[in-house]
Amino acid sequence: MALKRILILNGHPAEASISRQFCEAYADAARSAGHEVRLLHLRDMDFDPDYGFAGYSQHKPLEPVLEQFLESLEWSEHFVLATPMWWGGIPAKLKGLIDRSFLPGRVFDTHVKPGTMPKPMLKGRTARVLLTTDTPVFFFRLLYKDALVWQLRGQILNFVGFKPARVSQFSGASHPKPETFKSWMTKIARMGKAGS
Repeated sequence: MALKRILILNGHPAEASISRQFCEAYADAARSAGHEVRLLHLRDMDFDPDYGFAGYSQHKPLEPVLEQFLESLEWSEHFVLATPMWWGGIPAKLKGLIDRSFLPGRVFDTHVKPGTMPKPMLKGRTARVLLTTDTPVFFFRLLYKDALVWQLRGQILNFVGFKPARVSQFSGASHPKPETFKSWMTKIARMGKAGS
């Protein structure tokens, strides 16, 4: 097993959450297997989540915590994001983190031939999303067409170079049965050990 540099982001804005427990379990297992790990909690990051401009002709200066996040993304070989699904999307502060930090010249390059897609700048990295939801997976897939999975994997992570970007869904997350939660934590630890 190849050892990796792993960035883990707990994308839940609350102090206590299943997302936090997942991230800490993943980090513990990864470190015990010899991987280098950086663990960030969205709750501890102080920044203005509102991009506030149209287009990319001007940017707000990045707060130090956003610069640190980008530096950690560039340092990483594998990125793990844990987030709940709220109202079919991700928490506002997490969306703000992406809006503010996933900028041209940092994670994608717009200096390409007219009519072609921007060039990803974080190629050679992989990602894993740990998505908690109360919506049953089959219902999410059939009725909502996996919209959030498509957004996270295709429109965000793949777009900037994370391939493959795998999504693991954990349904019934508000009130999981003890045996279900235990099986989830075992699965998370297995991923952490493998750096996958």
